[in-house]
Amino acid sequence: MYFLRPIQAQDNPALARIIREVSKEFGLAPESGFAVADAAVDDLYAVYSQPHAQYWVVTNDQGNIFGGGGAAPLQGDPSRLEIQKMYFLPEIRGYGFAKQILEHAFDFAQQAGFQSCYLETTASLWQAVKLYEKLGFVHLSAPQGQTGHSHACEIWMERALNEDESG
Repeated sequence: MYFLRPIQAQDNPALARIIREVSKEFGLAPESGFAVADAAVDDLYAVYSQPHAQYWVVTNDQGNIFGGGGAAPLQGDPSRLEIQKMYFLPEIRGYGFAKQILEHAFDFAQQAGFQSCYLETTASLWQAVKLYEKLGFVHLSAPQGQTGHSHACEIWMERALNEDESG
């Protein structure tokens, strides 16, 4: 059985390995400017322990980690919560964990007073793009904020948050 929980410090090595493996699987090379090159990959707990940030980990009853996803204020535009570093091992894809993490992020964003959720991705992650569209993200014509990945990620999406929305 799999479940979601907040990130813990001891999750760092497993999450870094997963991000690197999945990035390689999809051809997201560090030298191309994708998130796998971020120094933060090795210490996600520190990043997501900051105010208005959160990272959810997919684990099983034995404590094995299979992926996760996070959200933090968008650099350069604190009115937006950026969806970040969502990576899953193949054995748990298709179980709805991306959707669950996004729903947690939407609730988290609303409670923290953000106006929208923003993300950057690439066409090679077309399955993720389809999910984002299904959950109400719309395509933007230009990147927002200063993520440092806008040159590598050619797809920019945003989902507005409304106070009266029910998940």
